[in-house]
Amino acid sequence: MTTGILALQGDFREHAEMLMSIGEASLEVRHPDQLDCLDALIVPGGESTTIARLILKYEFREPLQLFCRSGRPVWGTCAGAILLAKEVDRLDRPGIETMNMAVSRNAFGRQVNSFEEEIEFKGLTDGAFRAIFIRAPLIESVETDVEVLGRLSNGVIVAARQRNLLATVFHPELGQDPRLHKYFLTMATNRPAEAGAGA
Repeated sequence: MTTGILALQGDFREHAEMLMSIGEASLEVRHPDQLDCLDALIVPGGESTTIARLILKYEFREPLQLFCRSGRPVWGTCAGAILLAKEVDRLDRPGIETMNMAVSRNAFGRQVNSFEEEIEFKGLTDGAFRAIFIRAPLIESVETDVEVLGRLSNGVIVAARQRNLLATVFHPELGQDPRLHKYFLTMATNRPAEAGAGA
């Protein structure tokens, strides 16, 4: 299985290191034609406006949308979740826009307001997941075809899934817990050959 990580800007190396820690190789994706050989794709955290600009500059937008609709798993973390969302506040250019949810950017404040919290993540075993939030967005609402997988203690949605599309507004690649990366890989290995569109 080949897992790609969009490597235009952001935490792509940290995702690669986490995958390597569980024995999985990855491919840093910098050109749209690299998407053709992938079984799964991670869109990492970083600066959402910068990544959106580079997606347009390097003509990634339509190939990424087609990848999402192919049924192959796509995981957006933090800025990646912003880019997957169909509705985003204060993003001055279009993202990938394939996941039926509304996201608020920088909802928890500046970097000095970063925090960690234990969350119960649906589908994970062995207890709560310690999530790291850095200038994090939040998921304001989801449509009926999107399943909520995790919330903060105050009820705010921080993880969701729409068939082959996974979004987490925190940074699982910055911790020591590989369970979410393993969860994502199972989305690829368990994908039916006839998997339908993700959006």
